[in-house]
Amino acid sequence: MRKMYAAAAVLAVAVHLSLMVSPGAAADDSQARAVMEKVDARDDGDNQTADMQMVLIDRRGKERIRKIATFKKDRGDDTQRLMFFVQPADVKDTAFLTYDYDDPEKDDDQWLYLPALRKTKRIATSDKSGSFMGSDLNYSDMTSRDLEDYDFVFYEKGKQSEVRGKKVWVIWSIPRSREVIDETGYEKSLLFVRPDIDMVVRAIHWEKDGGYLKYVDVRELEQIDAIWVATDTLVTKKKGKETAHKTILTLDKVKFNQDLDADLFTIRRMEKGL
Repeated sequence: MRKMYAAAAVLAVAVHLSLMVSPGAAADDSQARAVMEKVDARDDGDNQTADMQMVLIDRRGKERIRKIATFKKDRGDDTQRLMFFVQPADVKDTAFLTYDYDDPEKDDDQWLYLPALRKTKRIATSDKSGSFMGSDLNYSDMTSRDLEDYDFVFYEKGKQSEVRGKKVWVIWSIPRSREVIDETGYEKSLLFVRPDIDMVVRAIHWEKDGGYLKYVDVRELEQIDAIWVATDTLVTKKKGKETAHKTILTLDKVKFNQDLDADLFTIRRMEKGL
């Protein structure tokens, strides 16, 4: 088995797999779901702060670098996240606030503050498949998935693959409704899960519009205060053999168990800035 996929190899696998499963043909597998339940229940720390760098790379290789201060706090079973853009000047003081609710019946709340307009925009459900700040992430990527919205099926039941020398389960994630497809922007996804740490370390997403494939590859993992953290992630958007865009996300100065006041995670505080 290969320890790493080259981009071309991943593309070939993705195209091959796309012929094998369609959203209407999936039947939920209890064992695959059990793997994803462990991923969902994994301890990802609390009261977290970190410095994030977001590098946007267009098809010609031109780079734009954005630096972001991030904060995360658990409120019971719910999670609140706040991001302040600190560089460059054209996005400075832009802020993004998310309330990620554990209740699958409750839609997650997201707000984007645009300092040039002095205006806070609530992200509507119909807009969550749109690009987040020009990156290859969309707004729905900024919250966790509700497992009840998906069927999970092993690509090859009973067989594991490898990613960077580590065993992984390869699992289809198939939306159960058109509403979920429209909100997330993904027709289906293929997830590569390390069972030793209950983390998705690679994913392929089939976008619902434009015939694009999106590849998410966790290139570096670090254990910080006993919590596994993805500190370097590459997101690549392709159409056919052509790379349309890339986003590199790196985390630095990751700290847990910080003294984060609940008032930090409010629209008023978001608009005030760092």
